[in-house]
Amino acid sequence: MTQHTRILHRSLNAQYPTAKSAKGCYIKDSQGKQYIDASGGAAVSCLGHGHDRVIGAMKAQIDRLQFVHTSFFTSDPAEELAQRLASAAPGGKWRVFFVSGGSEATEAALKLCRQLWVERGEAQRDHFFSRWFSYHGNTLGALSVSGNKARRALYDPILLPRVKLAQPCHAYRHRSAGESEVEYGVRAAQSLDFAMSEAGPQRALGFIAETVVGATLGAAPATGGYFKRIREVCDRHQAFFIADEVMCGMGRCGKLFAIEEEDVVPDMITLAKGLGGGYQAIGALLVREDLAQELERGSGAFQHGHTYIGHSVAAAAALEVQKVIEEEDLVPRVRVMGEKLKQRLDARFGAHPNVGDIRGRGLLLAIELVEDRESKHPFPVERKLWAGIKAAGLEEGLICYPSGGTADGARGDHVLLAPPFIVTEPQLDEIVEKLGRAMDKALER
Repeated sequence: MTQHTRILHRSLNAQYPTAKSAKGCYIKDSQGKQYIDASGGAAVSCLGHGHDRVIGAMKAQIDRLQFVHTSFFTSDPAEELAQRLASAAPGGKWRVFFVSGGSEATEAALKLCRQLWVERGEAQRDHFFSRWFSYHGNTLGALSVSGNKARRALYDPILLPRVKLAQPCHAYRHRSAGESEVEYGVRAAQSLDFAMSEAGPQRALGFIAETVVGATLGAAPATGGYFKRIREVCDRHQAFFIADEVMCGMGRCGKLFAIEEEDVVPDMITLAKGLGGGYQAIGALLVREDLAQELERGSGAFQHGHTYIGHSVAAAAALEVQKVIEEEDLVPRVRVMGEKLKQRLDARFGAHPNVGDIRGRGLLLAIELVEDRESKHPFPVERKLWAGIKAAGLEEGLICYPSGGTADGARGDHVLLAPPFIVTEPQLDEIVEKLGRAMDKALER
């Protein structure tokens, strides 16, 4: 456990075990205790830990070239990775802007939206749109377009003022009795239409949404047809549509890009987490080719950047991660193993009196806990059930990703699971068994 640390840890009152080694789906601490990584950290470790090919690619790149600043040079791994992503993304040609994580990807998207509209001669456009119960990052800009009430609360007075938050598309919590999923999806999309209309004509810059909502709602996909209507709303108000795939993209939901399932093409896509699988810090903003060409014909430069964007070692790691995913057919495997995990969760928790919903897509799944199944009434916020499950999970040798505020921003608990794409069926059994014991412990305490 951490003792006399000089690190400003996330919690200053916690004692953290020291991770010493990791391989495949397992992490060992300094005491020799082994944990199965059922959430990939925060849906990051898509190939698990200690993958020989990725480590080899990183070592080879370090021997050749470690760092060059992108205002002077490009590099082979960055160019090849960009080509691979641009070719695979749905709906035509794309350009890629590399960053070091998801929050930076969101920042880049917001800035690019603004710059494009200014260069089009519409500098009056100044409003961004997002949804309640969303999460797009922890920098001030990214947090401003996030609808996570708990994370916003402390910083509300200094967040961007011209952001309007529409309703989420979360049928379990927000669909009315007697309302079909299609009708609900129409109503949820109309919330964005109303918000953009309220802001006034030619004021919308862009709308950002997670294709499958991750940490805040717990693996919540939209209802069928919702994103087609969102695309129509954005087009009607001439707002850019940004698909946030930081958590749900790069194969996590059973398609390389989760938005493929929705049969729409966004204007921008943000990536991170599964892009590099945790082997190096990397993220990316994908931009439609026609928008990149606008910049070329206009100012000729994106007025944004960070020191470590396009880092050659990070690009080499992510490139090898993506090659492994393709060559080992891991995206189809995610669909198969995701269904197997869902079946196990249904069998173990489907009739549990405190489990309200089991949802998700691919290997991004979640369980929402409730005090009463029929009314969907959540547990009291003071109980912090989600934190109890996390602690009990660690006792059981399980890493999972629980969160609170699922129901109304304060109350509501869920547990997110996002195991590596290489997870085996016996490991799925281990995850469900340990999660069951952890939930029982937390509910009893």
